[in-house]
Amino acid sequence: MNPFKFSSYFMILRRVYKSALATRDGRARYKELMTKMLRLSPQSVMNGPSAQCEERLQDGAEILNSTVKALKDGQVVAVPTDTIYGLACLAQNSNAIKKVYDIKGRNGQKPLAICVGEIKDIYKYCKVSVKEELIGELLPGPVTLVLERAEVLNTDLNPFTPLVGVRIPDHAFMRRLCQMCGEPLALTSANISSHSSTVAVHEFQDLWPRLAVVVDGGPIGDKSRLGSTVVDLSVLGKYRIIRPGCAFSSTVEVLEHKYGLSEDTRDQ
Repeated sequence: MNPFKFSSYFMILRRVYKSALATRDGRARYKELMTKMLRLSPQSVMNGPSAQCEERLQDGAEILNSTVKALKDGQVVAVPTDTIYGLACLAQNSNAIKKVYDIKGRNGQKPLAICVGEIKDIYKYCKVSVKEELIGELLPGPVTLVLERAEVLNTDLNPFTPLVGVRIPDHAFMRRLCQMCGEPLALTSANISSHSSTVAVHEFQDLWPRLAVVVDGGPIGDKSRLGSTVVDLSVLGKYRIIRPGCAFSSTVEVLEHKYGLSEDTRDQ
């Protein structure tokens, strides 16, 4: 046989063998990780009155059930919100919280917010010193309210601070997810710490293998990547903007001009 032809034939066989090994290993890793990729229909992510939300989420019932099961099993999931994509786990599950920090490479001294489905839930996990009408002006919406935490909240969640940020996204799927879980979610941005926030699932695909479920709600309309406006309301009659976010002007308008709060400039 021609030595050149023999060498070429051997190289082809070697490439085929290596490709087969890679395919086998890839399948093995996929079977081990089993990340579920779930695509929401456009109707499932629309916002509006709760009666309409129920109808819109009928098609997303299977996705909701799968996501709730993963959360109840102590896993971390990726979810769309009204601002950016987030990573979520049960806030009362200490092991799941540790997973979130590990996945993101997040500094353990940086807090996680909680996410609930209804305004009434805030009163269970936080000590509220502002009018309920004020909360109703800002939530559901792209705002995180920082309040004094209640004793019932997991002590392993942000143990270094007596405060906690709380969100109710203006997002039908997220609100229903919280309601079905029956307890708060710990929520943070779906990205490696210090990297840009994400507004589409492909932007954090490096994290997929470490997640139990990735819920694809499509591209998020707000492409600013600023995330929610974070405001501290833990001091009576005062407010302090921790992060301007995407709703800064409208939030300050409500706090100052409608409810008469003044800016707390201490420690700034």
